[in-house]
Amino acid sequence: MADELAQARTRIAQLEKQVAELEAASKLADGELDQLAYGISHDLRSPLRAVGGFSEMLEEDCGAKLDENGRRYLSVIRASAGKLERMIAGLLEYSRVCRQQLRPDAVDMEALARRAVEKVGSPDTAAFQPIPSLPPAGGDAELLYHVWHNLLVNALTFSSRSASPRIEIGGRREQGECVWYVRDNGVGFDMQYAGKLFGIFQRMHGDEEFPGAGTGLATVRRIVTRHGGRVWAEARVDEGACFFFALPDSRETQAR
Repeated sequence: MADELAQARTRIAQLEKQVAELEAASKLADGELDQLAYGISHDLRSPLRAVGGFSEMLEEDCGAKLDENGRRYLSVIRASAGKLERMIAGLLEYSRVCRQQLRPDAVDMEALARRAVEKVGSPDTAAFQPIPSLPPAGGDAELLYHVWHNLLVNALTFSSRSASPRIEIGGRREQGECVWYVRDNGVGFDMQYAGKLFGIFQRMHGDEEFPGAGTGLATVRRIVTRHGGRVWAEARVDEGACFFFALPDSRETQAR
C-alpha cells in the first residue's frame, strides 16, 4: 500500500511538471506569435502604401491612356491593396489584445454595449432593438468594449441585406457565469462550419459578398478567453445568427 501511494505521488509530481512545462511552452508560443504578427503587420504596411499610392497616381496620370483591360487591372490592384490593408489593421488589433496587460475592474456591460452601438450606428435606427438591463462583469473595460464593438459590426455587416435589419442585445446570469449575446436576422451560416468562425482570417462569405478583415471574431475569442470565458454561436442559413460570450459571474468570484 505504501509503495502504491509513493508511486501515485511520483506520478502526480510528474504530471504537475508536464502541465507546468506545457503552460510555459504555450506562453512562449503565444508571445512569439504576437511578436510575429506585430512585426509582419508593420513591415507590410510600407510597401502596401507604395502600391496603393502609385496605383492612384497611375490612374490620375495615365488613366485616359489605358484601355478597358488596363483600367480593370488597375481596379483589381487597388481593391486587393485595400483588402490587404484591412487584414493588416485587423491583425494589428489582434496582436494588440494579445499583448495588452489586463486591468480588471467592475465593468458596466450595459454602458459598454450602448457605447458600442453609438459607435457603429445610431441607436435610434430600426436595426437596433432597445437594450435591456445587462448583468455587469469583472474584467478589463477597454478590451470588453472591443468584444461588443466587433460583435455589433459583424451583426450589422451580415444583416445589411435584410429588408428590415434587426439586431438584438441581451444578457443573463446562469450556473455561475454571465452570458451576453448579439443576435441578428442576417444571412446566418451553416452550423457544420461553426468551428471555423472564431479562427483568424476564417470567413464564411467572400469579400465580394461582405467586406471584412476576417479578424474580428478571432479578436473576440482572444479577449474573452483571456478573461477566463468562452464564446460560441448559433445560426441557420438565411435566418440570422446569435453570438454568445460568457464570463465567470463577478459576484461569485468576489464571494470566493
